[in-house]
Amino acid sequence: MPRLGPLTYEQMNEAQRRVADEIARGPRGRVMGPFTVLLRAPEAANRFQKVGEYMRFVTKIPARLRMIAVLTTARAWTAQYEWQVHVPQALEAGVDEKTIEAIFHRRRPATLKPDEAIVYNFVSELQETGRVSDASFRAALAHFGEQETVELTMLAGYFTAVAMALNTFEVEAPDKTKPLLGE
Repeated sequence: MPRLGPLTYEQMNEAQRRVADEIARGPRGRVMGPFTVLLRAPEAANRFQKVGEYMRFVTKIPARLRMIAVLTTARAWTAQYEWQVHVPQALEAGVDEKTIEAIFHRRRPATLKPDEAIVYNFVSELQETGRVSDASFRAALAHFGEQETVELTMLAGYFTAVAMALNTFEVEAPDKTKPLLGE
């Protein structure tokens, strides 16, 4: 059960409504997930959602690779909501079902393409150790360049913060019929 339920529009103050309206007008199309709780700190939520909008919809990192980073992060944090929302997006972006299944079970995917392996290694190391090895860093830098390597780090950080919010406030997974991530 969520620790803080979503605010109805009527319950929101003026600042919260302004941010909710801005989120709904953006590419997300509605207030959902962590923002149902984060609106209680409207200025912070607004700034945070703008970083997320960039990480999800603007960065030059291809969607397929972004989704591997997001799912790897969701799995590392056992973030049920984040996982469920992004699996369909990952499939739509071209992530192989076997890759998703392996990440679900905390296994290294066996069928990663070279660019996917770079992302998986980078993000999984960052999530597991709080650091990235020289080899993984050099691989990311050689493949993506400086800007996208910075953005890959920020992508993992953004979705870590999302996972932390979802887990702290116990935002429930949207589909209770789907298998949940185990610890």
